[in-house]
Order: sequence, then structure tokens, then C-alpha cells
Amino acid sequence: MQSSQTPLASLARVIALGVLLIGSHLAAACSAPPTATLPASDSSPSPTSLPPTHPLPRAQQTVLPTPTLTAEPPGTNLPHYTLQAELDYSRHFLQVAQTIALFNPSSTPLAEVVLVVEPNRYPATFVLKSLVIADQDFKDQVEWVQVNQLRVPLSKPWQPQEKLELRLQYELNLPSPQPSPTTRPVPFGWTDLQTNLVDWYPFVPPYREGSGWLAHPPGYFGEHLVLPAADYEVTLRIREAVNVRSTASTDPIGEAVPGQLTLAASAPATEKDGAFHFSLSRARSFAWSVSHLYTLTMRQVGGITVYGYAFPAHRAAGEAALNSTAQALDLYQRLFGALPRSTLSVVEADFLDGMEYDGLVFLSKGFYNLYQGTPTEYLVAIAAHETAHQWWYALVGNDQALEPWLDEALCTYSEKLYYENFAPDALPWWLTYRIDFYQPSGWINGSIYDYTAFPNAYEAYRNAVYLNGAKFFEELRQALGDEAFFAFLRQYAETHRHQIASTQGFFEQLQAASTQDLTPVVQKYFR
Repeated sequence: MQSSQTPLASLARVIALGVLLIGSHLAAACSAPPTATLPASDSSPSPTSLPPTHPLPRAQQTVLPTPTLTAEPPGTNLPHYTLQAELDYSRHFLQVAQTIALFNPSSTPLAEVVLVVEPNRYPATFVLKSLVIADQDFKDQVEWVQVNQLRVPLSKPWQPQEKLELRLQYELNLPSPQPSPTTRPVPFGWTDLQTNLVDWYPFVPPYREGSGWLAHPPGYFGEHLVLPAADYEVTLRIREAVNVRSTASTDPIGEAVPGQLTLAASAPATEKDGAFHFSLSRARSFAWSVSHLYTLTMRQVGGITVYGYAFPAHRAAGEAALNSTAQALDLYQRLFGALPRSTLSVVEADFLDGMEYDGLVFLSKGFYNLYQGTPTEYLVAIAAHETAHQWWYALVGNDQALEPWLDEALCTYSEKLYYENFAPDALPWWLTYRIDFYQPSGWINGSIYDYTAFPNAYEAYRNAVYLNGAKFFEELRQALGDEAFFAFLRQYAETHRHQIASTQGFFEQLQAASTQDLTPVVQKYFR
């Protein structure tokens, strides 16, 4: 172990301080990997089975454990969300009763609590009916401090380690965002093909001593939410639906049936009295999607069932998305450590974006439309990317507004690991058209607030954080060697499991894991 005065340790502190100073006075934003029509190759994976894994380099083979797949019990002091929701699918209307139970996360008394309410970003969508604490309704006393942040004053100081319970009732008149060349795609809401309930409930952000609640305003691109691990109990009803298919159904796999709705979610369902119940422990979010068109397929990867939801016109592409997700899941468990989940859902999205949630990922229908049966396509690459977010976002959280490189750079580099192992002949395509084509440049540790020079703001953000970030991890791997590099990633994932990781924590752990002076590599990519 190097001393605390090494150049790498000093640089880590400077980087972390710089990100905090930059983020303290700028506004926020949201993003996703780009899409493009790309050339195909002649190598084609089987659409119906998982091909064998290509051998990893010898140095890796000696350090990859067999993952232990065990679901984790609810956390002792984690926030607990109980949600009861009823969806009117045809009217695009949701009624919700919600309880939030949590302990004071500060070492001092607090006079207020902040709720992040993403649905309020959309006009006439969120209607708060009541907000009760200790039998007192605070609905008329709350204050919107940002379009997505609700300040709730408390009638008495909230003492350290004291439990607080908030009971809310609200309605969502779901929006139907229309595609636009001037705005980013919106996952939340309904289209003619599906209804997506993502970031649909108020939640309490993490609290950091000295900084307060870690809540950021939304912006044009880049994710802006900081999500603590929490436990979820969710009950969903769908009004006036003749038949609803979910993972609770006796035989859920197959084609869509006229008059039938299919429900995809972050966790497996149990069904009773026409309602679907979900339990999800130590999770960043709970997302769900409903459609009258989904075809449903599945694969088993160890102890995890992967469900694929696709539209009828895209059966072959749906199988490819499912297979690529299953392959990536198997590989990443061996590289990064076991994932404490029993299911993962990959859902075709009626928006031009890829987006991750805990236990559920969306892949744009644009990727499915372009699929030609080869691995040299964005459907495969982005499936690998979004699957990696189950580690770098869900298992290991981070401040996606101030330090987006911690998840996006790692997930982009994880695409390369996928191609190395499952489609090595397509790796030159990935390097050329996914990375080098865009001429990556820029400091990778900028916040999403740093990129404001329109019309090229998004390209600058993507090229630095995603693509140059992937180049950083490749150079780090070359400097450390495979065995040390993957051992570091597994240890990093385990150390920050269910926590909010930081740039400073990343480099402190890297310093402890290596005796090398990595300063030249770090200085090349980090401000």
C-alpha cells in the first residue's frame, strides 16, 4: 500500500473537490448512448441459445469465482417504501397510496425532509391528495423548491435515529411525450404501444453531512438522480383488464393475446385476488411497464431468470436482446461478483433511448428495427451496456449528476468485455464504430452540468464521460494487468455494495489495491 502522500492519492482528493465545487452552482441534466445505422458483419449468434463463453485470458481464469446467487434480506435501517397503485390502462391514470418509513440519516436533528417527485416535471401530471405525518396532514404546508423537489416541514425536530413515517395519496395523469429533435426521449408515460412507470413515486434522497439532501434539478441530458438503496413492497392492480399476464402467471411465456395485458417489473410477481405483489430488497428503484402487445420469452442464467418483452414485429430481435442480456449477465457475475436478484427484465422501449432501472432495463425499438442478426449492432452493444448498470448503478450507486463517469464509463467499457468473450471477431467493429468514430476527448470526470455549449453539448458529454471513460478503463487495465484489474473491480463492487460510491472512494481503493504509480494514466483523463 502506498502512503497517503502518493501523487495518486493527492490527485484523487483534488478531483473529488473539483467535482463538488463545479456541481455546487450549476444546473442539471439526462443522457443515453447514441444510435446509428452501422455496418453488419457475417458472424451471427444463435437467436435461440446461448453460445459458449470464449475463454478469458489465463490471468483472469485464476481469479474468477463461481458467483453465489442469494437474494438479500431487507435492510435493517434502509428506507422502506410501501406502494399500492391502481392503473387505468386505457385512460392513462394511476391512483397511489404510499408509505415511506425511514430513520433520520443525520447525526443532528432535522427540521424538514425533502422528497424527489419526478412526475411533477410534467405539466398537470402529479396531483397530491394528502401527505400525513403523525396524523397531521401537511399537504397545505409543503413547498416546491424545484420542479421535482418537495420540501416537507416537520412539526418538531426529527431526532437522530428516530423513525419517521410519511403517508401519501396522489394521482398521476400520465403524460404522452412526443418525439422531438430538440428534446431527449422520455421513458415515463404512455404511448400507443406501452405505458412505462419509471421514477413514478416520491422518494427521499440520500443525506450527506455538511451538504444536506442530495437532490438535483433535472436538465437536458444525463441522469440527475441520486438513489439510496431501499426496500420495496408494491401492490399493483390494473382496472378493467380482462386478463393480465405477468411472471406470476402459470404459463406466462408466449405471444401477445388479444385483450390481454402483459406486466413487466423490477421483481417477480405473486398474484392474489386480481392484484400483483412485488417485494424488492436493497434496490435503487422499482419500475414497471404494461403493454397489450408484448411477446414474452425467458432464459435462465444460474439462479436468475431473464425475461424478454418485445413487440410482435421484432421476434428475432427480441430473442437477440434476451440472449445478449443473458450472456452479459453471466459474464459480469463472474467478473464483478454475484448479483443479488432472482429476475431481470429487458423491455423493448417505444422511445429512442436505452435506460436502466434496478431489475429492469429498456432498449429502444430503434435498436430492434435496425437489427440484422449480427453482433455488430447497437442492439447487442447497448444490451450489454444496460445489463452492466445492474452493477454500476443498481448494486453500486453514485451521484449521477456530479460524477456520472462512475457508472457510464464502466458500463461502456463493460461492452468491450462482452465482445471480447462472446463476439471477439466483432470487437474491431465495436472499437471503430462505438468508440473511435466519435473521436473521444475531454475530461471524463465532468458533471452533467459542465456541458452547455449547444448545439454540441450532448456530443461533448458522451465523448468525454462514456467514450473517453471507456478508454481510461482500458489503459487502467493495461497498467494493472488483467488479474489485478478484475480483482480491483470485484473488490470495489463489494466494498460499495448498496452504498453511494464517489470519485474519491474509487481512487482511494485503487491506491490500496496497487503498488504502481498510476498518476500518468489518471492525469491523462481527469481534470
